[in-house]
This record gives sequence, C-alpha cells and structure tokens, in this order.
Amino acid sequence: MLKIASYNINGINARLPVLLQWLQEAQPDIVCLQELKAPNERFPLAEIQAAGYQAVWHGQKSWNGVAILSRSLPIQEVGRSLPGDNNDIQSRYLEAVVGQIVIVCLYCPNGNPYPGEKFDYKLKWYKRLTAHAKKLLAHDVPVILIGDYNVMPTTLDVYKPEKYVNDALFRTEVRAAFEGLLKQGWTDAIRHLYPGETIYTFWDYFRRAWERNAGLRIDHFLISSHLMGRLSRGGVDKHVRGWEKTSDHAPVWIELK
Repeated sequence: MLKIASYNINGINARLPVLLQWLQEAQPDIVCLQELKAPNERFPLAEIQAAGYQAVWHGQKSWNGVAILSRSLPIQEVGRSLPGDNNDIQSRYLEAVVGQIVIVCLYCPNGNPYPGEKFDYKLKWYKRLTAHAKKLLAHDVPVILIGDYNVMPTTLDVYKPEKYVNDALFRTEVRAAFEGLLKQGWTDAIRHLYPGETIYTFWDYFRRAWERNAGLRIDHFLISSHLMGRLSRGGVDKHVRGWEKTSDHAPVWIELK
C-alpha cells in the first residue's frame, strides 16, 4: 500500500511538534503540506529528515507556502508556480514526480471577503489551475492534485450550508470551478470512497467549532483515471484536530494498492 496524505499545517514551525507526532503515528509515504507560513530558509528540514522524510518546499514569509515530503520514494521537483500569471508571487503551488506519480501540492486562495479583489483572484487562480490540470491529464501519466482547495463542493461538505451562501468557499462560482475540474476526468477520491457520508477536514478555532463538530470538507485529492483501480481506502485523522496547539485542519489521507 502507498499512503498519501494532505495536511494544512497552519504554520509549520509553530506546529512542528504536532506534525512530527502525527508523522510518527500515521507513517504516510507521501505528504503534501499547505500554509507553511515560513520563508524557504525557515523550513525545518533537519527535523523533517530526522523523522525519516526528504522534502521539497516553496515557502513565503508569514503566508501561504507548500511542501511535499516523501519517506522512501525519490522526489524530483517539476515546478513551483502555477502557469498563467508571471506576476503572481504567492507560494501556492508545487509539482513533483514522486516515484511513478506526478504529485501536485496546492493551496487554493481563500477568496474572502466576497465580493472583492480576493474573490476575483481566487476565480482567476482556479481558471489557471483548470487550464494546467487539463495539460497534466493530456500527458497520460498518473497524477494527483492534492491540497486545500478552499471549497466545499456540495451541501454534504458543510455543517450549515445556509450560513455559507455568500462565503467565498461556498459561492456557486467556486463550486462550479471545482465541478469543472471533475468534468475534465478527475475523481474526488474521498467522496468517491464515501459517497453519502458527512466528512469534515477543517474546524474553525472560533465558536467551539471542533467541540460541536461544526466542520467543513475543503481538503481534497483529485486523482487521474490511471489510479482509480488502485484506490483502496481513505480517511481523516480527525483526532489530531483535538491535540494541543494543533492546526484548524486535520490530516486527510488515501491509500493506493
């Protein structure tokens, strides 16, 4: 089995003890991290290596930042910017070949408040992602687009849909953009495995969201058709959200035969 995980760590240095504890416990083979919130030189490589992982990363001071970790498979970085806008300096995209699979680690823009410039940027970012995703599929190799998409695709993915009608994570335009990716031929792996289940990956720090299970499912694996026959199971390490000084996301994972 190949275990692949996604974890929005919400500050890799602030949450390093949590990350290391989870890595030791879960033993994922490949990990995509989002929201490092650290410049490249502050990435804790020594600690990651001591935990048994090699890494490539694309940091940024205070905001954003993505990384791909691998336990034993070689990593070959392919690119660290989403094509389509040379002026976009936000660290939200990292592409690498890990073993025999193209792994894309992404941190889609939040987009709030709606309406506004941030929402417009989000839609443009999704448009660029969709164009690039189409090219990745055309290469006819196994690909997984992994990360925090900042979208709840359906009403099943949000604890109170009526509260989020005008939120940038649930606006019809953003959900349509995500649906557009699926129509290219990608499969939402967790939803495919558990079509009718309520599954959350994020619980806000405010209003006792974790205690009330007032969650959102915004961290997703979109897999190409090559991997559908290998997809065996997946889940959310929900208990990690309850740890001390933890991220507001929980790690999400899938296993491939």
